[in-house]
Amino acid sequence: MQSILVVDDDRSTRQMLQVQLRSAGYATETAADGAAALRRLLRKSFDLVLLDVWMPGMDGLALLARLRESPSRPKVVVMTADDAPETLLRALREHACRYIKKPIEPRQLADLVRECLAEPSEQRPIEVVSARPNWVELLVPCDRGAAERVQEFLAGLESDLPEEIKANVGQAFRELLMNAVEWGGKLDPSQTVRIAYLRARRMLLYRIADPGHGFSHEQLAHAAVANPPDQPMGHALVREQKGLRPGGFGLLLARAMVDELLFNEAQNEVVFVKYLD
Repeated sequence: MQSILVVDDDRSTRQMLQVQLRSAGYATETAADGAAALRRLLRKSFDLVLLDVWMPGMDGLALLARLRESPSRPKVVVMTADDAPETLLRALREHACRYIKKPIEPRQLADLVRECLAEPSEQRPIEVVSARPNWVELLVPCDRGAAERVQEFLAGLESDLPEEIKANVGQAFRELLMNAVEWGGKLDPSQTVRIAYLRARRMLLYRIADPGHGFSHEQLAHAAVANPPDQPMGHALVREQKGLRPGGFGLLLARAMVDELLFNEAQNEVVFVKYLD
């Protein structure tokens, strides 16, 4: 039975989460603050920690930093009602597996816990190069799990944007990031994709640089942009044959979702811009 430690200074939240997790089949214990959680973690190993951010004494981010260098570090999901960029970026820098915003829906919690526990423990972490809210720069290992994690964290930085803009930017970023991870990085987690996120008053800019040698759009059979008119879904067949994620219209979809899309000469770096007014 997999074990989970719930750390939250609110008693009702601890009890609610413990009941939900036990009913889902997990062995669950609780702690009321970071110091109490650290004592438990020194005595016993847990597979996962659900960690509140703001607590008296040692808060969640301080505990996360203490756990970072532990050889038996459990996976950590950060729970917070505070979606300030500084909070999310510090959680990412301290190698949180995921974050979840309070109040927490039972189904959302169950799905998140299951996904985190299913991920390999030896995953290479996402490296934070810059963590300023208006300039975030990351090195992301070339595997799908890391790509999914970084999408969740960066989406949290856009919580103040209109829903349509968030959806368009998120779809474009996902498609371009996955192309970089799958094709430029060849799904090799020893390789990294470099991502820059720049937020200005009137625009949002992403830059994605993969470790590959680039490509020609005309020779890119897996992308919808390369398909002849009589075979509009040819890219889907190529993706399936190569074991890549199905569907998606690649660059064609990204172009439709953003205002500017630019490639460097080798076409292993892409910049896209979404104007905010």
